[in-house]
Amino acid sequence: MLAINFSLRAHTWVSRGSLLLFSGLLAFWVTNAVARTHISTQEFLTQHFDEHIPSPKILWLTNELQRKATDLLDHPPHTMRLRYWQQGTKVAWVINEIGKEQPITFGIVVQDHKIESIQVLAFRESRGGEIRYPAYSQQFNGVKLTTNHRLDKEIDGITGATLSVRAMQRVARLALFASSVVADS
Repeated sequence: MLAINFSLRAHTWVSRGSLLLFSGLLAFWVTNAVARTHISTQEFLTQHFDEHIPSPKILWLTNELQRKATDLLDHPPHTMRLRYWQQGTKVAWVINEIGKEQPITFGIVVQDHKIESIQVLAFRESRGGEIRYPAYSQQFNGVKLTTNHRLDKEIDGITGATLSVRAMQRVARLALFASSVVADS
């Protein structure tokens, strides 16, 4: 009888241990599958600038710019500065914006006050990654800001990716506005 009780306890412990190990491996796999860098900042910049990538610059968000950024993002910005690269009238931005819970890293190129390209550089959310596909992001090409700081074109949504879509729209508005600020300076 004692041997049977020990055997059952050992079996239960092994089963629980296996379940914990499996759960941990599954969580690790899912986290790594979700937190993907699709393209590095360097690759993004190489795609959009000629042979010579300009030196990075910083746009400091003064109190006035923070207020405008808050209006564009529908929340206060998570940073005090934005990094950008400028060559003539072309300006590239790399900006992080929260989708549902995690930051999504976007690369946005603005030329002549219009979006030339918007790409997802890194996506960390568990859903909504469809925004990274060119079939979706290309609808932003040629988009400008209206006088009331909204996009001048209706952007289609994606079922199940609403928060990621909104994050991309907010970043597009911020990049367009910030490009007009650096163009005027």
